Amino acid sequence: MHPEQGKSLLTIGRVAIARALNQPCQLNIDETVPWLQKMGACFVTLMQNNKLRGCVGSLQAHRSLLADVQNNAISAALHDSRFSPLESNELDYTEIEISLVYPSQKMVAQDEANVLAQLRPGVDGIIFEYGYHRSTFLPQVWEMFPQPQQFLAKLKQKAGLPVDFWSEAITLSRYTVTKWRESDMRWEENSDG
Repeated sequence: MHPEQGKSLLTIGRVAIARALNQPCQLNIDETVPWLQKMGACFVTLMQNNKLRGCVGSLQAHRSLLADVQNNAISAALHDSRFSPLESNELDYTEIEISLVYPSQKMVAQDEANVLAQLRPGVDGIIFEYGYHRSTFLPQVWEMFPQPQQFLAKLKQKAGLPVDFWSEAITLSRYTVTKWRESDMRWEENSDG
């Protein structure tokens, strides 16, 4: 996708949150353009002072990209159970990041060493599944856990399992994203001169 489309997605997310917080705002984007109406999956991440403030998303496309961005933005702001709902006065200092999720591919998981060898730090988002235990990390999480062993251990922990747990019944899938962050977009605008 083109950077201008990323800017549009960020604007759509911010306006959706503002409207949910009853703040007056206008969306100066044509919502009927074909690329917004196509099925799409995304994650919306909210940050304050470089700390996570909310993150909700879809791993598979099940509605239009427009609707997915709007719904996930509102859910990240108001319904992420790890955080209290975003207050209206917080929006001005909340940064939005949108990650467009591409279809996942199953990984061959013979054993943990085999999985660790397949992981591509900074590239792969991973879906971990074992029975009712499920978790995912976006590729951006590699910034916090750059070593494959640590990344996988934290993913298991997020799924509610011990960090040293392993079973042949584990299913892993990888996916990639294209991401846009408001601060990156501002920098691009300023660098154009």
